[in-house]
Amino acid sequence: VRRKLEHNHHNGWIEINRFDYSIFFAIATSDETVSPDIRLEKIRQSGAHICHRLNQHRIAEATIVGFDHKEEELIALAEGIVLANYQFLNHFSAPEKKKNSLETLSFASNLVTGAALKKLEVITQAVCWARHLVNEPFNALNAETLAQRFSDALQPCGVMVEVMHKNRIEALKMGGLLAVNRGSVDPPTFTVMEWKPEDALNEKPIILVGKGVVYDTGGMSLKPSNAMETMKCDMAGSAAVAAAMQVAALLNLKLHLIALAPATDNRVNGNAYVPGDVITMFDGTTVEVLNTDAEGRLILADALSYAKKYDPMLVINIATLTGSASRAIGTHGIAAMQVKAQSDFEALKVSGNKVCERLVEFPMWDEYREMLKSNIADLKNIGGPEAGMITAAKFLEHFTDYPFIHLDIAGPAFLDKTDSYRGKGGTGICVRLLGDFLVKMASVQHQN
Repeated sequence: VRRKLEHNHHNGWIEINRFDYSIFFAIATSDETVSPDIRLEKIRQSGAHICHRLNQHRIAEATIVGFDHKEEELIALAEGIVLANYQFLNHFSAPEKKKNSLETLSFASNLVTGAALKKLEVITQAVCWARHLVNEPFNALNAETLAQRFSDALQPCGVMVEVMHKNRIEALKMGGLLAVNRGSVDPPTFTVMEWKPEDALNEKPIILVGKGVVYDTGGMSLKPSNAMETMKCDMAGSAAVAAAMQVAALLNLKLHLIALAPATDNRVNGNAYVPGDVITMFDGTTVEVLNTDAEGRLILADALSYAKKYDPMLVINIATLTGSASRAIGTHGIAAMQVKAQSDFEALKVSGNKVCERLVEFPMWDEYREMLKSNIADLKNIGGPEAGMITAAKFLEHFTDYPFIHLDIAGPAFLDKTDSYRGKGGTGICVRLLGDFLVKMASVQHQN
């Protein structure tokens, strides 16, 4: 028993079984060399351990009792428990047999304010919704279904949702989105989500753009079969931006926000676009396609060009874009780049550290643009085997003229094994990041 207590203490928690109930002590590190952000993350991880034990004991209700801890530490513990309790059971024949026992988590502490509790509830709910979308298999979630899910969830919150279907996309001449869709039997969609309270504090909107490739075979540049197994997650960027809109609406943030989600699958048939094709994008740029598996940047380029019509104060792009990002930093961070957005990028980085969805900044030097020059068109869609996450971002930069932040979430968007409260499968990456960032942005705008 003593060894077990010592082991669990080392992992940040202690359990005392009182037969008819259990008491768990989450122990925040006293190491003064540990940053406040890492301290919060360790508390979340303790929450995940406790959640596992609660479900092992088939406990349905748990109460967090605060002692001398700060509010943010109690919230972090609850966050770890709630997110670790997430399950995706949609396709089991008997889901009730697999359902976790934990149903209710409450606080018995006057240290936690109603505002903090509301923020916790809204953001964790949005993370779980994003995870659900990412975890859905392609045969249950094509581009049209994804757009419908966005509309069904967001319109009741007060978010205006417009879904553009293929005929409208063709009329707009979104050549990137249409090219990627050519190999599919399902039509593409382009969803515009707008949250604009009457008392919005920002004159120009903040725009969130999310990649919505609902399944990616690689097209004619076909992926190996073992690289396709998780490609239902290639729409994780669109799920993140839609969930962020839900957060903004439910928290009634006084910000004008717009989210754009181009969506299609990337499949192979007789009409599929092929390496060597030249396509014309929404803004008139011609692109030589050298790899049809570099499809995400093509649909995002149309969305980024479309964003210009709003004269935005900032655009944040989120995408499972490159294997290079995953190979560079694995699952523990987000490959991030910015153009003309240094101050907002620094604020986003602070939020990333706080919620442990950390940004690793890569350069956007002009030399990388040289790698995208084509002999027969304005651009080519890949830059070669080196610095792939950067050349992809430089390709996207071509279609912008505003402050721009690009987040490549290819590593952390989908996990093949459980990682604490992030679980297995879709992680909902960037929802907590954007939630914290937008809450702070609304506060800063109010102060100004």
